[in-house]
Amino acid sequence: MRPFHRGQRGKAAWQRILRWLGRACDRVVERRSDAAQIDVALVQRRYQESEQRFRSLLESLPRVAVQGYDRQRRVIYWNEASVRLYGYPAEEAMGRLLEDLIIPGPMRQPVIEAHRAWVEQGQEIPAEELELRHRSGEPVPVFSHHVMLGEHTDNPLMFCVDVDLSDQKRAHRDLAFATRFDQLTHLPNRQAFEADLDELLDRCRRQGRPLTVLYLDIDRFVEINDALGYAQGDQILIELTRRLRHRQRAGDLMSRVSSDEFVMAFPGVGEAEACRTVVEHIRSAFDRPFEVDGIARPVTASLGLSAFPDHGRVAWELIRNADVAKNRAKLDGQGALQGFQQHFHDELVRQHRLAERLEHAIANCELSLHYQPQVSAVSGRIENLEALLRWEPADGEAVSPAEFIPLAERSGLIERLGDWVMEEACGQQAAWRAAGVEALRIDINLSGRQVRAPETLERLEACVARHGLEPQDIGIELTENVLIEANEAVLTRLRRLYHRGVRIAIDDFGTGYSSLSYLKLFPVTALKIDRSFVRDGPQQSEDRAIMEAAVFIGHRLGLEVVAEGVETGEQLALVREMRCDLVQGYYFHRPLPVAEVQRLLFGQLEHAP
Repeated sequence: MRPFHRGQRGKAAWQRILRWLGRACDRVVERRSDAAQIDVALVQRRYQESEQRFRSLLESLPRVAVQGYDRQRRVIYWNEASVRLYGYPAEEAMGRLLEDLIIPGPMRQPVIEAHRAWVEQGQEIPAEELELRHRSGEPVPVFSHHVMLGEHTDNPLMFCVDVDLSDQKRAHRDLAFATRFDQLTHLPNRQAFEADLDELLDRCRRQGRPLTVLYLDIDRFVEINDALGYAQGDQILIELTRRLRHRQRAGDLMSRVSSDEFVMAFPGVGEAEACRTVVEHIRSAFDRPFEVDGIARPVTASLGLSAFPDHGRVAWELIRNADVAKNRAKLDGQGALQGFQQHFHDELVRQHRLAERLEHAIANCELSLHYQPQVSAVSGRIENLEALLRWEPADGEAVSPAEFIPLAERSGLIERLGDWVMEEACGQQAAWRAAGVEALRIDINLSGRQVRAPETLERLEACVARHGLEPQDIGIELTENVLIEANEAVLTRLRRLYHRGVRIAIDDFGTGYSSLSYLKLFPVTALKIDRSFVRDGPQQSEDRAIMEAAVFIGHRLGLEVVAEGVETGEQLALVREMRCDLVQGYYFHRPLPVAEVQRLLFGQLEHAP
């Protein structure tokens, strides 16, 4: 068997150099009969010049190892690059056999036979990648090319030209590692884990064994990174990996699939057993706090389970379903566990399709604004309007705002939705202004995500100006929690709107569990008492007390107070008794489409004194 396998990976540049070397050296070993025809001195001079050029060229290639061997494969030439590549000084290498120096044991006899076949039969040794041997015994990857000089003489010389491939091989190994393993924890990545899990599932299928997949997500890890820094967050991940490995059985699989998420597979373990034993074993990894910079920090994780074959028969399906279960667990609070249930996934699919339909609705005019009047608690006169978004698909029943607005938040459609509402409300206000309806403000609702987006409030101002409106013509409503979570940049933008005359109301006041001290910091003009207090106020003394406190505080701070959800005469009497300024609810008006609101406004305009 020959040690050099044929291949097409020789480099053209090297082949040109070697052909030139061959021609130059062949001229040196021409037959004596040819040499006799020219001057002997000229032959000697050309020989010396050729030899000098040859040696200079070989020594000028610092990363290319060149060795020369005689008919018996003894070293006759060993350049400096060969010293660096193989570790033998030139004086130690000279005269030694090729196979004793750099040829690994299993290759020795094939190398001898390949050299003999070239010398005796003219069978060239092809260029190829080889793994030769360093003086220390370590392997040396090279691309090796061979040239035979004086091939048909009694003293043929073989030169080996070896290019060091160590850097390339190292790069290939690093790339192979990067494509399969996580750089931080050295655990398999998601792709490698999925491939390994599919192989494991094949064995479980043949053996009739169960398997459980556990998905682990560190709770509030983003906050850990933000508060402590990424380096400290990495310390926690590395330590958690160490603890989880300590709890891993020989046949189990584990992967870090994203920044703060791990997934594990437990062959031979059913879901019920996993809930009893495996989960508690994994949870014990979090019993002790994680020490970061000398400080002990408690960490928890939410867990989701899926089981083979009940929840999936292939790796990607089991991983996905365990992830779905984990996401549901996170809704239950930190450190929760949830097993997969099919309706979790069905609901996700429904929400995904609903998001696609909502995007279509924005583009195809399936949305509309209804307007619910806010009336004077004393006179019943319409003072302002709240714009409320409605979605009535052409191919189905209306979708509740309570469903599609949170969906828009999660899917990233809320800004497009908000821009549509701004444009529609401002356009309608401009139309009513042109028709002679004065002094009515339209309030629009902004979500937390909209307010945190740097350009939302600027777009609102631009929209108001584009329609020729004044700042007081369009107001905004924000929930209590939006203001509590607002950073200084958001508060600065809100203060600018406030000072320009934009009315800013706190919606659902009393449900955000905020400190009343926030009211003196926020640039607000109105409080809207949440409908839950209005609904139960006539019967519940606690709700009445909260309402009374809200009205008192609001008025003392110079704010307008609106009672939401007034539906009965008893509720109206209560809010009038408490001297609320405005009333909003079904007792007076439901949210109405534009045409019906317009009739109300024009009727009010006709009866104005």
